[in-house]
Amino acid sequence: MDISYNFVEGRITLIQKIGQIGVTVKNLDEAIHFYKEKLSLPLLFQADNMAFFDCNGIRLLISLPENEEFDHPSSTIYFQVENIKVAYENLIKKEVEAVSEPHLVAKMGSTETWMAFFRDTEGNIHALMSEIEAA
Repeated sequence: MDISYNFVEGRITLIQKIGQIGVTVKNLDEAIHFYKEKLSLPLLFQADNMAFFDCNGIRLLISLPENEEFDHPSSTIYFQVENIKVAYENLIKKEVEAVSEPHLVAKMGSTETWMAFFRDTEGNIHALMSEIEAA
């Protein structure tokens, strides 16, 4: 077995990138509709109690919990967008529940980070995120 190593800050790490993020849901059909129609993520395929979406090369797994251990709210997913105001307005038109409008959260040199938070069909909070050149 050939193992490739990444060197980060003088340390060796075997982790290369995030390949998949899982979100546990209670109503699979409703969640599939939300992520496909409201967020416009391409549905890769559906199998039994799960569905897989593509988010620019990272798979997003939506699934019913395998057992009680996996039955918990999701982590926050930050979806990067080019124009946060346009993306936010698009979600509002699709009747996605907004938690906050686009707002500046950080300035790092000449870059501003903007976010807008929303809820999915399970009540999980996710965010739109945009990093732009400061004016």
